[in-house]
Order: sequence, then structure tokens, then C-alpha cells
Amino acid sequence: MKRMWILGLTFALLAFSSVRAEDDVDIDGTVEEDLGKSRDGSRTDDEVVQREEEAIQLDGLNAAQIKEIREKSEKHVFQAEVNRMMKLIINSLYKNKEIFLRELISNASDALDKIRLLSLTNEDALAGNEELTVKIKSDKEKNMLHITDTGVGMTKEDLVKNLGTIAKSGTSEFLNQMTEMQTEGQSTSELIGQFGVGFYSAFLVADKVIVTSKHSSGTQHIWESDSNEFSVIEDPRGDTLGRGTTITLVMKEEASDFLELDTIKNLVTKYSQFINFPIYVWSSKTETVEEPIDEDEAEADAEKTDEDAAEEEAEVEEEEEDNAKPKTKKVEKTVWDWELMNNIKPIWTRPAKEVEEDEYKAFYKTFSKDSEEPISYIHFTAEGEVTFKSILFIPAAAPRGLFDEYGSKKSDFIKLFVRRVFITDDFHDMMPKYLNFVKGVVDSDDLPLNVSRENLQQHKLLKVIRKKLVRKTLDMIKKIAEEHYNEKFWKEFGTNIKLGVIEDHSNRTRLAKLLRFQTSNSETGLASLEQYVERMKEKQDKIYFMAGTSRKEAESSPFVEKLLKKGYEVIYLTEPVDEYCIQALPEFDGKRFQNVAKDGVKFDESDKAKESREALEKEFEPLTTWMKDKALIDKIEKAVLSQRLTKSPCALVASQYGWSGNMERLMKAQAYQTGKDISTNYYASQKKTLEVNPKHPLIKEMLKRVNSDAEDQTASDLAVVLFETATLRSGYQLADTKAYGDRIERMLRLSMKVDLDEQVEEEPEEAPEEQAEEEEEEEVVADEVGEEVEEEDASIKVEL
Repeated sequence: MKRMWILGLTFALLAFSSVRAEDDVDIDGTVEEDLGKSRDGSRTDDEVVQREEEAIQLDGLNAAQIKEIREKSEKHVFQAEVNRMMKLIINSLYKNKEIFLRELISNASDALDKIRLLSLTNEDALAGNEELTVKIKSDKEKNMLHITDTGVGMTKEDLVKNLGTIAKSGTSEFLNQMTEMQTEGQSTSELIGQFGVGFYSAFLVADKVIVTSKHSSGTQHIWESDSNEFSVIEDPRGDTLGRGTTITLVMKEEASDFLELDTIKNLVTKYSQFINFPIYVWSSKTETVEEPIDEDEAEADAEKTDEDAAEEEAEVEEEEEDNAKPKTKKVEKTVWDWELMNNIKPIWTRPAKEVEEDEYKAFYKTFSKDSEEPISYIHFTAEGEVTFKSILFIPAAAPRGLFDEYGSKKSDFIKLFVRRVFITDDFHDMMPKYLNFVKGVVDSDDLPLNVSRENLQQHKLLKVIRKKLVRKTLDMIKKIAEEHYNEKFWKEFGTNIKLGVIEDHSNRTRLAKLLRFQTSNSETGLASLEQYVERMKEKQDKIYFMAGTSRKEAESSPFVEKLLKKGYEVIYLTEPVDEYCIQALPEFDGKRFQNVAKDGVKFDESDKAKESREALEKEFEPLTTWMKDKALIDKIEKAVLSQRLTKSPCALVASQYGWSGNMERLMKAQAYQTGKDISTNYYASQKKTLEVNPKHPLIKEMLKRVNSDAEDQTASDLAVVLFETATLRSGYQLADTKAYGDRIERMLRLSMKVDLDEQVEEEPEEAPEEQAEEEEEEEVVADEVGEEVEEEDASIKVEL
């Protein structure tokens, strides 16, 4: 009996162990790690099915099919280099995860391009599905994102070959460049796609990637990977796609933002709005729809209608007709549908002659988010060393802060596309700094897709593109009508052209033709250098210009007196950058520039005029020598008779390579000027030439005084005052303004016959505050006593 009891207990234990073993069967060891939802004590059949469905979560698969997939799927391990590469992608490229969607859409676009090309030679290529689209659907409840295309699709062999392996050379190059860029501290996030690893960017945001694909010549298969290994199996659902590929991403917890509709739409608009094929996003919108009224409401309405019909027999027939129609009411409902995201067509891919002007303007407003129409645009295709298509626009107004951080601020107005896929607008050198206002798109098939920004800056093809963009931009500016050019373009972007003359040596001649300045020929209009040259006098060999803070200052300068009197046209430089610009431009159309405030201004003269000038020089030689060696010693380089003055007594002239008064003012006003710069101090301390006007009465009187008495103090004082006055009128600053003021005061005293030694009348000293307060108090007391006495006297008189 005891033995029978022991045997029974043993069988019971064995049965219990068997049940526990069956419960512990795990189809895939990774399922529970992915789920984490089931309680350890709950192991019902329903829950097992639910966990298996959640593990794959593909529509149309039942539990039995899921088990079959897991049991029969072929397991593969990634190549060692591919595995290493994906670890780098997942662990290192974290700064710009959003590029995963761009890469997957680009791959989908390539697949659609392939099937479209196949359909040109094979009519049956589109038999499975004639639609050529990309559709994106977010499933926040299941934490999944689906990207579906109706492209060429992949067979089982394609899935293993294309998604499981990569050409070894490409992978090695990718790894080498990534390691090198990480060592240099550069961004590596944009390397994805350059070596055919764009698909693996999905693992930046996904824990698991499932690819369902159907090729026209094969059956539908499912490829699944968690980045460690992948499996491939025939889809038990059969042909659900017709043709194409669906990529399903099981999103990471930290990537949940990429399931938001707004985020998806923004990314599609940013990167893929110009893809050739329509891209749809499954999105919702609120609509007002009509719904049938409930039976209770309908009966109530019918009763009311019957009562009204009994009272008003004339309207019975109308009411009966209304009752025959179904009763409805308006209700707001959330409707889900496919929303087209890329309705803006890439018009640059079309021939320019086929695009209307209104299309360009509409494209510009949409592309640039600008409400105004552009001043001008150019649409061209460049061929040769590199082929690309481009449309460039000049905006109607300069962007705000155009010169803030000039040169260091990145320009994002030129957007680079490769095969209509947006790559980047983060450039330092796509356009030169002075053209940082130009907006446009560049689309090249020759650049590698999504080359890194850092490498792109140095890419040889990009340098060719830049060169052609600049030439085309200058051609576009040149073709702007003269009235629009002066009123609109030059007003907004004139400073940019002047900076271009300074910075762009290779295009300096082209830019010089675009310059506009005020001249003495017109009070209000602007003139080009070509127009100036056309109006030059017959024997004039130089282009004359005068720089100042304003037109009034420039045209009233003593340096332009003789030029204007003789009818020469003078260019007025009134902006700070103008003189720098002209200095960078040595000549124009064979004519050299002459700053009229510097040495070198000479006029064509006859033999008689030359003899007369030489006679005057000899006559005034004692004065000029006296000024240089005695009165103004250490102040001037020399004193000479002037050919440029008519009304002013004298002027201070810089050497040909020295600073004019305007340039000295600009250099000393520099924000970082410390006064310790050697070159600045050298130019600032250079002595100038004093030119005197031999026809001026003051100069004639000085000559008489010097000839009669070289020690005449009045003549010396007059010479110093004339020098200092000429310094100011020539645009320079005085070294000692107090001494200049004292000399002017002395001359005023002499002219008004005021004694030179008479002092300023001193004001009487004020009493200290305490003493003043005491005196005030004493005065108040005295006033009060006086009032009391007067009152007493008055009362005595009354009594008497």
C-alpha cells in the first residue's frame, strides 16, 4: 500500500513538471524582452497569442501564421563589418536622427524610378499596381511607423543581398571616414547615405525594422531585424502589396516624437517636398457631415408635423413630401484620409521656356516664404565638368540683419538638392559672402547623395558649382532694367556689390560695371562708371572722385573747386565702404582713378599757361620755403602752389599712397582700434603737402610780409591758423584743438581791438550757505519787529 502511494505521488510530480515545462516554452527569447507587459503568474493561451501578435504586429497575421514565421524563417547574421557599422550608426550618429525619414523616402523614390523605367520597355511592369506613390502612416497605439512605396519591390534574394550585406569597399570606406571625422571632432550624422547605408539609419529611431516586399517576378516576403541579426520568410498572408515595399519601424521610446503627425509632415516638407512621386501622409481633419436623425427624434418631428397639418390643411401635401425624405442633422466628425505633402512641383527640372513667369513667382513665394515678388530670377542648366539645374532669385528687400556677423554667419538661402532630395542649406561657401542675399535651389545628379557637410565644403564639384552660380547671378543682376536697378536693387543691395569688388578678384571687372554713384553731373540721379567714361572730356585720362560723409561735404570741398569750374565730372563717395571699393579697383575701361584729395591732380595746359605757372612758382618760392622750413616746420612735408584751388586759400593734400581725410576718419573710428597698430600709426603720422592758392589775397599778403620781415609774428600766426583751417577743411583731425581755439580767439581780439591781456571778468563770490541762512533769519526777524512797531503806532493813533 505504501509503495502504491509513493508511485502515485511520483506520477503527480512528473505531470506537474511537464505542465510547467510546457508553460515555459518560448518561441523567441527576445519576445518577452520586447513586451514586458505580461505578469509572470499569468500564462493563458490568449495572452500567449497576444504577446506573439505584439511581437510582429503586422496586419492580417493570425497567431498560427506568426508561429509558422518564427519556426520556419531563415536566420541570418550580419557581416562583421556591417554589424560594426550599425553599432556606430546607432551609438554615434545621435545628433540628427530625423534624417532616417529622408533616407527611407529617397530609397522609395529610387524604387519608383526603377519601376517607371521598366514600364517604358515592359508594358506588364505596372500590372501588379499602376499607382506610383509613397505613403506614410503613423500608429501611435502600436508605437509603429509604416512607409509604403509601390516601387519595383524586392525578391527574397534581394532582401538578403541588399539589406543583409553591403559591398565591403563601401562599408570600409564609411567606417574609415567616420572614425577620421570623429577624431577631428566633426559632425558625422550626414555620412549616412553616402556609401549605401541609408536604410540602416532606421535603427537610429527603431528597436526593430520589418520589411515586407513584393517583386513582380517573385512572392511576397518578410524581412525582420533588431540590428543584431535578421530573418527572411515568405509572407503567409500572400500577395497583399501587389508590388512594392512596406518598411515598418517599431520605434524606440525616446523616438516617440517621430510618430506625431506634425513632426512627420514637417520632415517630409523639409527634405522631400520636391520628390517626383506623390508622398501621402495618413492624417486627420475635422469635417461637417450630415447624419440621419435617431428614430425618437424623427417620431417627435412627425407628431409635430401631424398637429401642424391638422391646423393648416393647405400645407399638408408639402409636409408629407418632406416626411418622405430621410431626416438628417449636421455633425462635426474627425475624418482620416491620405494628405498629399509634396504638391509643390520642382519647376527647375522643366525647360525654362516651358515655365511661365507667374509660375516662377508663385514658386518663389512658396519656397522662400516671402510675401513679395522677386526683383529678378534666372533659370538655367549648367553642363560640363558638373551638370546641375538651378533657379536663383533676388528678393525685393534685403533680409533683416544682412550684415550682422558678416562673413561668419552661415547663409541658408541656397538649398542643395541631389536628385530632388534636399541635402542641406548649411553652407559657408555655396555663394560668396557679398551675394548672401540671393535665394534659390541647386539640384545636381553628380554629387554623392547626402555627402557630409564638412566634406561637401571641400568637394571639387561644389567649387565648380559655386563659380557658375556667381557668374549666372551677376548676369541676372546685369539684365535688370535700369529704372528698376537704381530704384530697387541698388537701394537694397548696393553695398553688397561694393563689397564684391573688394573681395572677389576674379569677377571684379563684371562687378565694376554694376556700381552706381552720385556725381556732379546730376543732383539726384545715380551714374554707372560706363556712363561716366562716356561723358569724360576729350583729353581727360583719369576718373576723379571725392570722398566725404555727405554729398554736401564732398561738393563743397576745396579739392573739387577747379575741377567743377572747368566742367569735369566728379564722383561723390558718401558711404563708408565707397573709398575701400575704389581703392580695390585700380582702373576701369583703361582709365585710372584719381582721388582729388591726393597728389596727382594735373590739368592739360598750354605753353603760355605753363610759363605763367612757373613764373608764379618762382615768385612765391620765398613763401613756400618759409612755410616749410620755419612757420610750419615739422607739420608739413612741403608747401607748393596749387592747381586745384580757386576760392580757398590753401588745402592739405595726402600723398598718392597716404590716407585722405575721409579714410583717416574711418580708420580711427574702427571699433577695435587701440592706437597700437603699427600700420595705422604709420599712415596717421605721415606729413602732408600744403597747397596754397597764389591768387588768394591772404596768401599775397603773407608773401609781402615774409619778403619784408621773415620774423613777422603775425605772418607766423596766420600761417599756423591757415594750416589748421586747411587741416579741418581737408577732412583731417587736429592734434591740439585747444591751441587752435586760442589762436582763433587771439585773432578775434585783434580784429575787434580788444586788449590781448584783458582778462575775463570774475563773478562775485557767493556767501557760504550757513551765513546766508543767518542773514535771511535776521531779515525775517527785523521785518516782524517792524510790523509790530507799526501796529503799536497805529493803535496809539486810534486811542488819541
